[in-house]
Amino acid sequence: MTRFFRAVLLTASVLGAGPALAQKSKVGDWTIEKRTQDTHCNASRGYKDKDDENRDYVIVITYSEKTIVIVMIYDGWEWETAGEILRADVGTDDADIMKKAKWEVMDRTTVRGIFEYDQSMMDRLSKAKRLTLDFEDDDDDSIEMQTPRAGEALAALKFCEENRK
Repeated sequence: MTRFFRAVLLTASVLGAGPALAQKSKVGDWTIEKRTQDTHCNASRGYKDKDDENRDYVIVITYSEKTIVIVMIYDGWEWETAGEILRADVGTDDADIMKKAKWEVMDRTTVRGIFEYDQSMMDRLSKAKRLTLDFEDDDDDSIEMQTPRAGEALAALKFCEENRK
């Protein structure tokens, strides 16, 4: 779970971060939280996939009125260069979200996408059961991450944002 907390820190660092927890709730296996010194709330989910050598999968989503940030961690990745920019098509189980989106390698197992706020993107994410990244010229690193109850989690994230202290 250290990857989970690292993802929360990486996501929060884009929008202003701090170490202490102030608000926290659960929606299924999603955690919705706003830490004391964060400006914005995070929705995060981590799980192990028994069909993929019990590898760790973690997703963290946060947003502001200007930005949506998604961090994805997969311990099957072996990115070599932090700061490297990758391009990937982003989609859900039933909709394309963005072609050739920019993702930054944060470390060996972590990528982060920072996007201009778009309500239609949030709507597609909320209906998703899976989020996919299809990296250009690299099928081995393409990924499908499970996002059950995403709509409820993002509604709780919105509530957290509207009521943050």
